[in-house]
Amino acid sequence: MDMPVAARPGAHDNNNSWSAHLRATLALGIPLIGAQLAQLGINTTDVMIVGRLGAEQLAAMVLAGQFLFTVLIFGSGFAIAVVPLVAQAYGQGDVTSVRRALRMGLWAVTAYWLIVQPAFLYSEQILLAAGQKPDVAKLASDYIAIGHFAVLPGLLYNVIRALVSAIGRAGVILCVTIAMLVMNAVLAYCLVLGHFGMPALGLHGAAMVSVAVQTAGFLFIVAYVQSREETRRYEIFVRLWRPDWHALWEVVRLGFPISVTVLAEVSLFTAASLLMGQIGTIELAAHGIALQWASIAFMIPLGLSQAATVRIGIAHGQGDHAGLTRAAIVVVIVSSFISLCGSVLFATAPSWLGSWFLDVTSADAPQVLAYAAPLIVVAGLFQLVDGLQSIASGLLRGLKDARVPMILALIAYWPIGFFLAWLLAFPLGFGGIGIWFGFLLGLASAATMLCARFYILVRSERVAN
Repeated sequence: MDMPVAARPGAHDNNNSWSAHLRATLALGIPLIGAQLAQLGINTTDVMIVGRLGAEQLAAMVLAGQFLFTVLIFGSGFAIAVVPLVAQAYGQGDVTSVRRALRMGLWAVTAYWLIVQPAFLYSEQILLAAGQKPDVAKLASDYIAIGHFAVLPGLLYNVIRALVSAIGRAGVILCVTIAMLVMNAVLAYCLVLGHFGMPALGLHGAAMVSVAVQTAGFLFIVAYVQSREETRRYEIFVRLWRPDWHALWEVVRLGFPISVTVLAEVSLFTAASLLMGQIGTIELAAHGIALQWASIAFMIPLGLSQAATVRIGIAHGQGDHAGLTRAAIVVVIVSSFISLCGSVLFATAPSWLGSWFLDVTSADAPQVLAYAAPLIVVAGLFQLVDGLQSIASGLLRGLKDARVPMILALIAYWPIGFFLAWLLAFPLGFGGIGIWFGFLLGLASAATMLCARFYILVRSERVAN
């Protein structure tokens, strides 16, 4: 069943004025940015509350969190793949293809979660093999034994949000994520620390809260989809058990390279911390502060990148080349302007920003701040190129292009970024700031190659048409 463009809520209306594209980008991008920041707030809340239990429990939760996040981030590639599939089908008014992509996206992430069960079951052995302390590994594996049940609803939620984003209702995603943030804070305060007459369950309580919050988020967004006529008509859950092998293969074919790309970038920052740890404890602490600010700043281009995938996907589905081009230019300009403002802030007040994540009265605070300040300045430059490569990735996903971008990103992240970081830090003796400059050059390479790839694809389509 197809629908005319005019009948589709939130569909691109062929108004290709620059102001129309700016309004549409901000209308979709701002709620997605807010959702990313709220998600970051959930993680920050967990660290703050579990930190009151003691250093060992906090270390175990951070370790378990990184373990589960790595599994989640790889599986999220299949959920991310659903976004351009739904957006392009929505742009064409193809209700059937929207439904098929969503259903098979749910299949793909569920199958992935089942396949990785051995990693959860043997998490303690994996952590021990990675050189972690036995006591911390045991606590972390206890958390994972419960917390891994949060991964599945988290992945399912990401699949369903593809539909909500495509129809221009990103505000719902923001509302759901804020509700999850509040629910997480209240439940964690009660069940982890034992307030308001609730038992103090410690780490086990934190894991239970994670499962409850992720499950609630999935149920919230399903309730929205099922309660609205504009989304209920897609009949996502009707005959969900029926396979559609072609659609499933398309999700896997597009999702796997996205998963590899995202994991490669995440592991790059893990490698950065390991390199910094070889230099010293003060340096690692300073690196953590700079990285925290870089992570917060990255939520903005990340949200805009998700908006770019939807905007490009819909325009591409409609065959609107002029709209596609302008949508891409607008999102690049908006992201670059915001990143530039952040860079100026990082460059002018690095010590003040560094003090936000440090007890300034501690004995080693002056050393940490002195080392962190120049890293925060570099982080300002860092967000310019990191934001641009994220936007370029989103643009290419909107065209359903993932395999070549994966290869380009892998080259930029590791043979270029990691090698230069190691070279500048150790053989050339620049230390920690050399690591940051190495990754800066690696991400700049990624931004350049991915932008060039998008330009070539768009130009070739224009010539072909």
